[in-house]
Amino acid sequence: MTDTTRTNPQDKPTHTVVVPNSIDMVSVLGPGDEHLRLIERAFEATIHVRGNRITLAGDSAEVAMAERLLDEVVTLVRTGQGVTGETVERIIQMLRAETQERPADVLSLNILSNRGRTIRPKTLNQKRYVESIDTSTITFGIGPAGTGKTYLAMAKAVQALQNKEVNRIILSRPAVEAGERLGFLPGTLSEKIDPYLRPLYDALHDMVDPETIPKLLAAGTIEVAPLAFLRGRSLNDSFIILDEAQNTTPEQMKMFLTRLGFGSRIVVTGDTSQVDLPSGTKSGLRVVEGILDGVEDITFCRLTPTDVVRHRLVGRIVEAYETFDAQPEPQGQRPRTAPTKADRANR
Repeated sequence: MTDTTRTNPQDKPTHTVVVPNSIDMVSVLGPGDEHLRLIERAFEATIHVRGNRITLAGDSAEVAMAERLLDEVVTLVRTGQGVTGETVERIIQMLRAETQERPADVLSLNILSNRGRTIRPKTLNQKRYVESIDTSTITFGIGPAGTGKTYLAMAKAVQALQNKEVNRIILSRPAVEAGERLGFLPGTLSEKIDPYLRPLYDALHDMVDPETIPKLLAAGTIEVAPLAFLRGRSLNDSFIILDEAQNTTPEQMKMFLTRLGFGSRIVVTGDTSQVDLPSGTKSGLRVVEGILDGVEDITFCRLTPTDVVRHRLVGRIVEAYETFDAQPEPQGQRPRTAPTKADRANR
């Protein structure tokens, strides 16, 4: 991709970016110019397109950043990767954050492909999380809902199994949700456990052909079990994932981490803002940060609302709750609650 620079009559620098003829302009600009509209809203620059020539005019810093964005988009298109409006927004976010890594390098890191779908990190923090799983024996992925903590860990586990780096995958969760106890739930033990483990099964179905999953489970190549079932075991040559770890007690967390055997890797995921343990019970995930942070071969990766990759509204919801929780409680008044629509209308 080439560009030329000149000055327009208003003394604003103008850059003309020439997209190579081999690149489909619809892929760059988006269906119905969707990507072009996103770029125009994101940057204080005037954009004109004629054929494969894109002219940018405006503030020099904004024009330079818009030019970098186009270069990243063209790079992704050249690799054959589909570019969506979400992709463009992710690139803009990374450019605004002035990260050292190229957005195209982050968004083109393939982890796993299955049935025509490729799983990749979508943010810089997700890429660092994935890389830490490769380089550390134990990785903690801590962050709010929707940041891909469990999903990316599952993808790395399946990748490790396919590459014969491990002999089995062990997926576990503490069976504590909103104060419920297994003994009080109806049904057999399997029926009681299944709702707690369902999110792990759902992710597994995205990454492994569904018809092979029963065979892998029956052979023990993939094991899905509540945390309590791991007590007393030593897990060798395994990729072990503990999900929803904020709902472990400190004793359970220690028990789990000491299951680590030779040739194994552990990924622990959780959100310390969503603890469902009984009041007064400490979260093992919160405690372990103060104990193991800084220990060699153990990495803590912290994801934030900017790493949410579900519906874009999820990120806004998480940020709104964090802002609300950060407000001080009023002294000598009834507990603080969020303002209602009527409250806001009366202000």
